[in-house]
Amino acid sequence: MRAVKTVVVKLGSSTVADRRGRLRRGLIAARTAEIAALVGEGQRVVVVSSGAIACGQSVLGMKERPQQIAALQAASAVGQGKLFDAYAECLRRCGLTAAQILLTSADFAQRLSYVNARATLRRLLGWWVVPIVNENDTTATDEIRFGDNDVLAAQVAIMLRADMLLLLTDRDGLFSSDPERDPAARLIARVEAADDLRGLDVRERSRRGAGGMRGKVAAALMAAAADVRTVIGNGGRDGVITTAAHGVAVGTMVPPRPAHASAFKLWLRYAKPVRGSLEIDAGAARALASGGGSLLPVGVVAVHGAFVAGDAVAIVTVGGREVARGLTTIGARELRRIAGMRTGAARELVSHADEEVVHRDALVLIDEEAL
Repeated sequence: MRAVKTVVVKLGSSTVADRRGRLRRGLIAARTAEIAALVGEGQRVVVVSSGAIACGQSVLGMKERPQQIAALQAASAVGQGKLFDAYAECLRRCGLTAAQILLTSADFAQRLSYVNARATLRRLLGWWVVPIVNENDTTATDEIRFGDNDVLAAQVAIMLRADMLLLLTDRDGLFSSDPERDPAARLIARVEAADDLRGLDVRERSRRGAGGMRGKVAAALMAAAADVRTVIGNGGRDGVITTAAHGVAVGTMVPPRPAHASAFKLWLRYAKPVRGSLEIDAGAARALASGGGSLLPVGVVAVHGAFVAGDAVAIVTVGGREVARGLTTIGARELRRIAGMRTGAARELVSHADEEVVHRDALVLIDEEAL
């Protein structure tokens, strides 16, 4: 019996809505029919959909996408229900149930929220319900936004250890240049690493959304590093979801890298916001790189940022190269007082200080094979 696979499908605003912000109900119906076909084969599917703001913009008669945060949030509040209803109705016609899930990056940044969100999604998938995920635009602030739904989709794929992430847009994939401006633009069928993107123009952005090819490439590389195969394809192409899910070449594919990281390390590496950085000396860098060392106060050269115990910090060399990321056991203000000290002296100055600034169990190396 074939193992059940998990597929995360992200549909962008330019796919689900037209230039006036009106929902493309026929296209949504076609893509949900393909999703239903995958579910019928025994695959579990999560949909991450943009389009709430565009839909609200249309309902409110706005000609341009709002620029102010309050207006964006209000437009999203108007459009989100209509967007979900469109998916729910199309899935209902296919005999499936939809569930609405609204998230912010804060839900990923807090370990308990992260675990709870993952458990909810897994339970829904176990019931063969199709989750429709979107960013909670009505409450998100600049500090807790994903930036665009491509990043959200990648993080959902990582959270669920999905087999595939499919990023659907209004382009056939990643091109060497903007195909609307350059007739010589060629489709990039495969991207192995960030170096493959040198010289390519990935700056174009969607007219109706926050994302663009740059965001999709970043999300694809993020997912690939967590062992998730990613495809960037055209959401208007018939059969694109089933074609990609069956392993047939379509659009741009970013293959996965073998990964053996725990869910905690993937969360720490990709989902937990960094609140500051710690410069460390060469000896501390070697101790971390050896794979068994924790970061001690004596190895800290400088402290940057304002963070508290439990926040994530980037651990960098004096030259600025990030070597690790971890959860600090002490706040920035107190750490500045004991930086460079041996453990005994540090505890005399700050009695409650732990022996380690960042314990090995709460630390992930940036260049580990799994990442």
